[in-house]
Amino acid sequence: MKKLNNKEIWFITGSQHLYGPEVLKQVAQHSETIVNGLNQDAPLLVGFKYKDVVKTPDEILQTCIAANADPNCIGVVVWMHTFSPAKMWIRGLSNLRKPLCHLHTQFNAEIPWESIDMDFMNLNQAAHGDREFGHIMSRMRKKRKIVVGHWQSPSVQQKLAVWSRVAMGWHELQTMKVARIGDNMREVAVTEGDKVEAQLRFGFSVNGYDTTDVLRYLPGESASEVSALLDVYENEYNLTDSLKKGGKSRASLVEAARIELALKAFLENGGFGAFTDTFENLGEFRQLPGIASQRLMADGYGFGAEGDWKTAALLRSMKTMAQGLDGGTSFMEDYTYHFTPEKSYVLGSHMLEICPSIASHKPSCEIHPLGIGGKADPVRLVFNSKTGPALNASLVDMGNRFRLIINEVEAVAPQADLPKLPVARVLWDAKPNLETAATAWILAGGAHHTVYTQALTTEYMEDFADMAGIEIVVIDEGTNIRDFKNQLNANEVYYHLFELRC
Repeated sequence: MKKLNNKEIWFITGSQHLYGPEVLKQVAQHSETIVNGLNQDAPLLVGFKYKDVVKTPDEILQTCIAANADPNCIGVVVWMHTFSPAKMWIRGLSNLRKPLCHLHTQFNAEIPWESIDMDFMNLNQAAHGDREFGHIMSRMRKKRKIVVGHWQSPSVQQKLAVWSRVAMGWHELQTMKVARIGDNMREVAVTEGDKVEAQLRFGFSVNGYDTTDVLRYLPGESASEVSALLDVYENEYNLTDSLKKGGKSRASLVEAARIELALKAFLENGGFGAFTDTFENLGEFRQLPGIASQRLMADGYGFGAEGDWKTAALLRSMKTMAQGLDGGTSFMEDYTYHFTPEKSYVLGSHMLEICPSIASHKPSCEIHPLGIGGKADPVRLVFNSKTGPALNASLVDMGNRFRLIINEVEAVAPQADLPKLPVARVLWDAKPNLETAATAWILAGGAHHTVYTQALTTEYMEDFADMAGIEIVVIDEGTNIRDFKNQLNANEVYYHLFELRC
């Protein structure tokens, strides 16, 4: 993943000249104290940077223009310490292109009952200053996150931390390049979509490449980097006997290592953050990249099977958000069901490509036949996922807009060993139950490919949808089908009117 030490979130405080220089000096001091405190105490992925207090329409405009122009600024947090008349903000907000968070707080936590006077009241006016600011943002239909509470509160700091991570994930999309190695799986609908509209909406570009573009980076079988990578495999995974030195399938492991090195070199040299492949366009690949795709995902790359570029880009963005958090994030597919009268479950998996960041134990490195693709048996990592809360996210193209669909789930342990299932897998309980969740998912047009994460919560994805200005629907414990249908119908009208307004 990219280093973040040069990225920053600007903290902008609004006021006006009405209160005089002494009050404005206190406003600035309070703002700097808040920024220093948040940088020290909040679990931020990206640090805050204090900016001067803005007091006039020109100062606001110039600050917003500067934020847009600064490549290190990935978002702005705005707070009205005093009353800042909102008409002053119209030009600035109209020009602002960076993600926006409105922090509704005040410097002091409690009212000083014995000493409070009008000087104190004039200084600490966020209670109505932020409402004035909020009105103009709503009037302008400005998407933003609103965080309410005292800035030293753990819950406020956590919400700011979530938003800062999403801002970094959004920033990652702005210049991301997605390489489609081969084309889309033939005749499949949901993995297709409007790549031009995606670039306009999200920023990332998607272009096609042939397998020969990758294979020109293929090292020789006896190259030193191949030998070094084989050592990594032996140290990090439990190799089956046939893949160990002298084993009958050792040559397949060597080939898998060569493919991984070629793919990584191709991605690094092309500046790609995500990639796709498909078993229908393997060209001169001797085997479908299995362990290569798995390990590249673990390194932070986005991946989508069968040409699924939307899932690949979303996975990269979500991995960027999740850096340093507990729990993994992976490409996933709803594969098969376990229906019983008591409880129904989904077994999620794929032919090969599940990220080991979600593994519950040291993965096993194995080789098994693959009945499709017409190539040699591929090497892959096999494991069960960790248990616990998770979610599945699907980004789909609805023709007139992009829709993000979220289903909250609970990963559980398989009810028995799976000795003959040669792939990584996770068993989950879909919220509120499989019957309702699957009905809602299908009504919403959700894909069979998803991004599965135990590191991120729905809050992250709601913030992401706001930054992108796209529709989001959430399937959770409170979902019922009648209300869900009504939500989808209302959204159709909303986004149709939004298009007409734009």
